[in-house]
Amino acid sequence: MAARRISSLLSRSFSASQFLSLGRIPRRGRSIYRFSTATMPEELIVPPVQVSYTQHLINGQFVDAASGKTFPAYDPRTAEVIAHVAEGDAEDINRAVVAARKAFDEGPWPKMTPYERSRIMLRFADLVEKHADELAALETWNNGKPYEQSSMAEIPMLARLFRYYAGWADKIHGLTVPADGSLHVQTLHEPIGVVGQIIPWNFPLILFAWKVGPALACGNTIVLKSAEQTPLTALYAGKLFLEAGLPPGVLNIVSGYGPTAGAALCRHMDVDKISFTGSTETGKMVLELAAKSNLKSTTLELGGKSPFVVCHDADVDKAVELAHFALFFNQGQCCCAGSRTYVHERVYDEFIEKSKARALRRIVGDPFKKGVEQGPQIDTEQFEKVLRYIRSGVESNATLECGGERFGSRGYFIQPTVFSNVQDDMLIATDEIFGPVQSILKFKDLDEVIKRANTTRYGLAAGVFTKNMDTANTLSRALKVGTVWINCYDVFDAAIPFGGYKMSGIGREKGIYSLNSYLQVKAVVTPLKNPAWL
Repeated sequence: MAARRISSLLSRSFSASQFLSLGRIPRRGRSIYRFSTATMPEELIVPPVQVSYTQHLINGQFVDAASGKTFPAYDPRTAEVIAHVAEGDAEDINRAVVAARKAFDEGPWPKMTPYERSRIMLRFADLVEKHADELAALETWNNGKPYEQSSMAEIPMLARLFRYYAGWADKIHGLTVPADGSLHVQTLHEPIGVVGQIIPWNFPLILFAWKVGPALACGNTIVLKSAEQTPLTALYAGKLFLEAGLPPGVLNIVSGYGPTAGAALCRHMDVDKISFTGSTETGKMVLELAAKSNLKSTTLELGGKSPFVVCHDADVDKAVELAHFALFFNQGQCCCAGSRTYVHERVYDEFIEKSKARALRRIVGDPFKKGVEQGPQIDTEQFEKVLRYIRSGVESNATLECGGERFGSRGYFIQPTVFSNVQDDMLIATDEIFGPVQSILKFKDLDEVIKRANTTRYGLAAGVFTKNMDTANTLSRALKVGTVWINCYDVFDAAIPFGGYKMSGIGREKGIYSLNSYLQVKAVVTPLKNPAWL
């Protein structure tokens, strides 16, 4: 199904409901296998797209790295090289920052009317829809997520997000403030300036929109570093922005590694703000570099170990399906994955059996094939990390209900894995695995599960499944997280803020709250002589 045919369904929200229906289709197509019954097919679909952009985008031009170096971008289905991409370092970051600074200080973008800025963003959204097939194919090829997910949800949401922020561009304004005395006081909401942005590999285009959209709407210029695992779609999107009429230097995109290009961006003295999405450990380093340089403001969207609470009154079949989606969506590579499934003791045994059966029905295979629910993990590092956590679960005496091994002989595929009898102190219950590993824990009452769910360094999200709204209200207020989904999960509407408590981050992405991260407030005070009124 072409993305444009279902865009109306996804124009407001990117949510579980679009994929649960896919998950309930148990038919077996040609070369599509459930993980327990076959190995990975040797014949893979050739992606219907060419890689056209592999250089940095700096000052409106695609250019090689200053060093001339490149690095490989891989197909996680096979571990084979797709293309060689310019490898940025401190010199490339500096060139991009110089271009962004000139565009902000001397260029037309900050001085352009907000309406005209919004028109450019709207033209970009139109071009995203025009090139939806290419963008979706590149995203799946370089990332490994199912093509149906890329084309039916993520590309429509990319366009929706930019239209949302285009709508904000001419609605950002200050206030007139009453003050004691004969004074006229007003506040101005001004763009911060040059913004550094670092996006992750699990949702390259969605996170591109979460960061670039509000920054542009507020009138900033940008230096964006893409994840080294997934550099291809950001460069393609950069090309579409140029086609939409974005002035040179407003959006600069540098590909490269974190310790070189990423660190150089964080410590650069002429960057006014950093926005980073990634692991908590890396987020700490970003914050330190930002503080030690010019004390630039920082937005961090970091890791999570989100509880999914299934109460005793739950419809078990529906709860199993939603909990399955909450964990296994995007190969489990989701910062807010419902990776601690707390189930009330009354329904625990039934829930375990049905969760195991659902995982065994999960269709793993070539993500370009219709009906496939799960593709490969992103790379060998993540692949090995997930398998280590699975071994840790077994060694800790959790019960391995299904999965636990590699799927097939090529690429980075892992069997959907379910553990029961998981205890709170096991590594599979405390650490962010970022893979298709469901840990199911038992609880007795609300007070107990609230305490256990909150006993974590993370606080990104939570899910609650119950028919009782009093229970839902109690849990939603007691759980120390940035988002609580009640009888749903992974609803990512453009207007809903997203971010974490505790070590899951600082600040918010999306919605009106994200604009605050890209604006400075200036107070202007003028004495009034003989005012008619105060």
